Amino acid sequence: MTTPTETALRSNRRLACAECGTEFGCDLSGQCWCAAETAKLPMPTAGGDCLCRECLRKKAATAE
Repeated sequence: MTTPTETALRSNRRLACAECGTEFGCDLSGQCWCAAETAKLPMPTAGGDCLCRECLRKKAATAE
C-alpha cells in the first residue's frame, strides 16, 4: 500500500508558471524537464512554485 505522499510523488502535476502564468507539466518522480536544465535556482520558498523553462532561464541569467 502506498501513502498519499508516495502517490503524489509519482504523478505529473500541471502548473502555471509563477512568473508568466504559462502552463507546463512537472513530473515529481525525478524525470521532470528541470532535472536536465542547466539553469539552476534555489527551490521556491514561502508558498512560491516552479517556473516554466523560459522564465527559469531568464531569472537564472539575471541572478549570475
